[in-house]
Amino acid sequence: MKLDVDVLRYLSKDDFRVLTAVEMGMRNHEIVPSDLIDRIASLKHGGTYKVLKNLLKHKLLHHDSSKYDGFRLTYLGYDFLAIKTMVNRGVFTAVGRQIGVGKESDIFEVACEDGTVMAMKLHRLGRTSFRAVKSKRDYLRHRSSYNWLYLSRLAALKEFAFMKALEEHGFPVPNAVDCNRHCVVMSLIQGYPLVQVKQLQNPETVFDTIIGLVVRLAEHGLIHCDFNEFNIMIDDDEKVTMIDFPQMVSVSHRNAQMYFDRDIECIFKFFGKRFNMSFEEQSDDIDGSEVDEDESGRPSFSSIAKTAGFLDKELAASGFTRKDQDDIEKFIEGNAGDDVSDDEHESGLCQTNIKGFDSLHLDQKEPTSSCNEEEQGYENQHSLEAGLTGNPEGQNSSNEEEDNQNADENDAELMKSLAKQRRRAMAAARRGRKSVASRNSYKDKGGKSSNNSKIQKQLSSW
Repeated sequence: MKLDVDVLRYLSKDDFRVLTAVEMGMRNHEIVPSDLIDRIASLKHGGTYKVLKNLLKHKLLHHDSSKYDGFRLTYLGYDFLAIKTMVNRGVFTAVGRQIGVGKESDIFEVACEDGTVMAMKLHRLGRTSFRAVKSKRDYLRHRSSYNWLYLSRLAALKEFAFMKALEEHGFPVPNAVDCNRHCVVMSLIQGYPLVQVKQLQNPETVFDTIIGLVVRLAEHGLIHCDFNEFNIMIDDDEKVTMIDFPQMVSVSHRNAQMYFDRDIECIFKFFGKRFNMSFEEQSDDIDGSEVDEDESGRPSFSSIAKTAGFLDKELAASGFTRKDQDDIEKFIEGNAGDDVSDDEHESGLCQTNIKGFDSLHLDQKEPTSSCNEEEQGYENQHSLEAGLTGNPEGQNSSNEEEDNQNADENDAELMKSLAKQRRRAMAAARRGRKSVASRNSYKDKGGKSSNNSKIQKQLSSW
């Protein structure tokens, strides 16, 4: 949908009041009822319905009456709310032409009072080309319900936070100015996307700089995840600036190595195809940092020293949670509890075995007594061996015979208990069948007797 900011001139305070009321109602409604909008807006003399009609004409709202009469915000209405807030803050005063279209955002030029031109990025998640955002990004985290406007707002907040942090640590990124709803205002980069560049004076220097940025990000605990020729800006002096940060993840992410290798592969593939570069004689010194390389000459993720910073923890990058931090701290403290854990594991096995015996409905008195008898026999055996001076072999043979007799007795007692339990179960089953059968037979007998009495009465009347 095309952004026509000329409509802003003809919208009144009541129009923005109703738009805000619909936005507030969408916190817990997919389609906000008309009565709720009227109560939130609190316009006099029923003016809410007249304003709703005007907003529908400009396509700032969408009307839905399938289940009940209600409205929801469109992306154009959400754009107007964000732009109105930015204008009231004094961030910019005019909106210019559209300078970029992405799969999940639109970029426009905006101007300040002093004539400074900046860039305004409007996130538009949920387009047909990017519908799988829920499974590809972690904006939702633990939430189950969502709408596209809310996801766009989360993406804008995440990008603004990453841009601010990277700028403070000296990375070549745009200057983050302000953020509201799904709108991010940043400084305008005077350059071109790398995908539009056909020739470079020093392609090797630019290549080393770009690869060095990927490695440096990893040293600070972050991975870009979309580091390609479309998200790299280069000016006339061949100065590199990276953009687009909502999809960044932590180096502790379970797929961090895959994302890192994918970013490196995109750069190698583009420079090899566009500028015919060969990477066999590339040096190990990349942007001032020494990184080991694999057989293909690409930086290795495992060899990067991730000690330059902890931006992933500061910005809560995806893949690194508080639980992960606690686990790491416990692991660093040492392995003093390994023996205890082994003992606990063995005790857990013993408990599971006991529970398994309980589920078999066995009489536990005999096995426990047999265990006690075996322990007593074992202690008596050691005491006899310590005190007797006679033939130990004979004593051992006699102990073995006693153990065998005790085992046979225990087996016999166990078989008796099982047979007893079986008889009880069979008796209970027979009693249940007899009781049911007795009721049925009683009814059948009653029915037959009643029928016979009727037949006898008819015969006697005849």
